[in-house]
Amino acid sequence: MLSVDIKKKLGDFELNVAFETEDEVMALLGASGCGKSMTLKCIAGIEKPDSGRIVLNDRVLFDSEAHVNLTPQERQVGYLFQQYALFPNMTVEQNIMLGAHKKPKEERSAIAKAQIKAFRLDGLEKHYPHQLSGGQMQRTALARIMAAEPEILLLDEPFSALDSYLKWQLEMEMSDTLKAFGRDVIFVSHSRDEVCRLCGTVCVLTNGSSDPKESVTELMQTPGTVGAALLSGCKNFSKAERLDDHHVRCLEWGVDLETGAAVPADMTFAGIRAHYFKLSYDKNPIPTHVERVVEDAFSTILMLSTPGGSEGRSLLRLELDKGALSGIRMGDDLTVYIAPEDVMLLSGTGLQ
Repeated sequence: MLSVDIKKKLGDFELNVAFETEDEVMALLGASGCGKSMTLKCIAGIEKPDSGRIVLNDRVLFDSEAHVNLTPQERQVGYLFQQYALFPNMTVEQNIMLGAHKKPKEERSAIAKAQIKAFRLDGLEKHYPHQLSGGQMQRTALARIMAAEPEILLLDEPFSALDSYLKWQLEMEMSDTLKAFGRDVIFVSHSRDEVCRLCGTVCVLTNGSSDPKESVTELMQTPGTVGAALLSGCKNFSKAERLDDHHVRCLEWGVDLETGAAVPADMTFAGIRAHYFKLSYDKNPIPTHVERVVEDAFSTILMLSTPGGSEGRSLLRLELDKGALSGIRMGDDLTVYIAPEDVMLLSGTGLQ
């Protein structure tokens, strides 16, 4: 179990993160520069928070009030860096043996052989990092981490340097590795697709601050904040005002919408997913004008102007399967509809 509640200020940027995990693969999801990697570095002991507490399996790694700050070597944390950080002058076998440096010398070779077999690195033992493919380097780095028997894995965007085909192969391998590990894993990413495929829970970071942890399913179906909705793939947002328990006024679209859920007091934005619009329905009509038609590989995208309102950002993005929008052209007037239960009620900010 990992418990993190820390703050750290860097110039104008302030990290304010709190979450707990328990034998799960949890994603830290956020845009570049939101504090994801900094959070990992604080957990690993590479960076020191200004205040707060970090506890791993009942061991206090950091406590500002108690003046506890264990070194990285004392924390038993496995950290996979984006560039893997293999030692270039060491072979695959030597890199992996280094992970077991705390073990007696006579055991290190056996541990390395076991990890080489587990990560399918047979035949590469005497190769140096520059002789390896991207996938082989990643497996070597993971094998070195596992040789150290960590209590937790920290993965910092492990697929960011890979091409799409290799990334897909390694994702499947990584999924097997994480299942076999069976302990806490913190997976940093800015890709919701990676998170959906590899993680069970997620903590969204927006400008250094963390949202409450939630399941990946909850993030995709019912995000509660603007930041979470953006990262879940929502394309349409409007500043909104509460009219009553089940109606909101969308200022940037110039329409009032009925909602399925009760409108919370802290609601600031309404959101609609691009593929949730309907072309015929009996509720929430939105009159629009087709400004642009974009043909994607498997879908058609319409950019729609709306009546607008007191705000200037009024374009809606509608996306449906190819063929569903046949006959609709740029310049057409088109009324679209949204089911009340598909209107997302969001708190917070995060839109420029």
